[in-house]
Amino acid sequence: MAAHMSRCRTWSRVQRFGMAAYRKYSSGGGGYPNISLSSPLPGIPKPVFASVDGQEKYETRITTLENGLKVASQDKFGQFCTVGILVNSGSRHEAKYTSGIAHFLEKLAFSSTAQYGSKDEILLALEKHGGICDCQTSRDTTLYAVSAEVKGLDTVVSLLSDAVLQPRLLDEEISMTKMAVRFELQDLSMRPDPEPLLTEMIHAAAYRGNTVGLPRFCPMDNVDKIDKKVLHRYLASYYRPERMVLAGVGIEHEQLVECARKYLLGVKPVWGETTAADVDLSVAQYTGGIVKMEKDMSDVSLGPTPIPELTHIMIGLESCSFLEEDFIPFAVLNMIMGGGGSFSAGGPGKGMYTRLYLNVLNRYHWMFNATSYHHSYEDTGLLCIHASANPRQVREMVEIITQEFIQMEGKPGEMELERAKTQLKSMLMMNLESRPIIFEDVGRQVLSTGKRKLPHELCALISDVKASDIKRVTTKMMRSKPAVAALGDLAGLPSYEHIQAALSSKDGRLPLKYHLF
Repeated sequence: MAAHMSRCRTWSRVQRFGMAAYRKYSSGGGGYPNISLSSPLPGIPKPVFASVDGQEKYETRITTLENGLKVASQDKFGQFCTVGILVNSGSRHEAKYTSGIAHFLEKLAFSSTAQYGSKDEILLALEKHGGICDCQTSRDTTLYAVSAEVKGLDTVVSLLSDAVLQPRLLDEEISMTKMAVRFELQDLSMRPDPEPLLTEMIHAAAYRGNTVGLPRFCPMDNVDKIDKKVLHRYLASYYRPERMVLAGVGIEHEQLVECARKYLLGVKPVWGETTAADVDLSVAQYTGGIVKMEKDMSDVSLGPTPIPELTHIMIGLESCSFLEEDFIPFAVLNMIMGGGGSFSAGGPGKGMYTRLYLNVLNRYHWMFNATSYHHSYEDTGLLCIHASANPRQVREMVEIITQEFIQMEGKPGEMELERAKTQLKSMLMMNLESRPIIFEDVGRQVLSTGKRKLPHELCALISDVKASDIKRVTTKMMRSKPAVAALGDLAGLPSYEHIQAALSSKDGRLPLKYHLF
């Protein structure tokens, strides 16, 4: 029996490596072949690798229907597709309405409709095609999306049309939504990660009382003010076909257009005739300013390892809209700044080369976080830095961040610039390997510009960014008033005037404080 197994092993090695290789490298005696790991096996054909040219084979196809609705698709091989409706509506459009409507609509999405009696019925219909659904709303866009098998496209588009244009908005659904919104608002103020709350605060400071500065989350005082009548009035203004895009990834364009004509053309919404009278076409007005929230952060922790008490500061300056040519240099500048949490800073082989790692987190051990963010909209933009530290070191932390803003005005080094450009292109291409992200990219670009720039076009624009472009956009940005958001123990926070003076100085230092006694 043992002899038989030995012969089997020998024969399998001959089959796998070839007789010539076996004879040459076999050590005899029934052991494993002594094969060199540094030279190719003889008699084995050379491998053929797939070539990648970085360009998508198919362009995004766009058709505009008679009612103004755009249908956009991107072909992508696979058994599943992602299809959804994007609406040019969000919290920035609530100037004439009670703030919080967009937040309510996000929670009410995919509830009962004219065709489906409940959310459970919708989920059961999707389950037959292996599908899932989701709705997300931002300051300027509301997105209804479904991922399912390609063969279920007809059901998917029918369901999307029903969810967007025929929601029942029953009293019990609105009541449940009010409970969900209250819970989310409480969670927002209690969660250890303050970034969502700080983002709200920095927008409120930068665009005081207008457009993207309006609250993204429903204020607690408004929860009971929103009812079916208020929702219908808002929907009649903004949920209009010319403000919508039906986007799909992984399906044929003609098939998607056919479904759009069947379910989205000539459909009368549940709120009746639409009107554009109340559409807010305001352009964002950057104001700058400060929003502060005194809060005890000493007990904000999860699990056995407590998070130290921290004060969070976010300082921002106006950048540009995503429709402007300077958007790409600003995106590269954001990559140059980079940053993150202190946990990832330093250490051998980490490769953390962005400025906020090298200049801040690796130099000041007491800094808990330093991260750059870039928010961009169709008419404005905001580049900001979020920093966290112990309340006793707030003043020093603010000065370090203002100095980093001042240093942005200098030209970046060649290696630093190339690294940031390569990192940005790499992030772009890796993100676009995901079908839902391609869907969102297609939908958002077509909704805002009527067309889509393909990844290789964006990569070419990134490659063209020069050091002089970074210096130019930074010099322009530094002329704007700062927007400041501060959360936590703010006893040591410098005044807004002092922060503004530091950003206007040559070295970024805060004015000296004098004490008489």
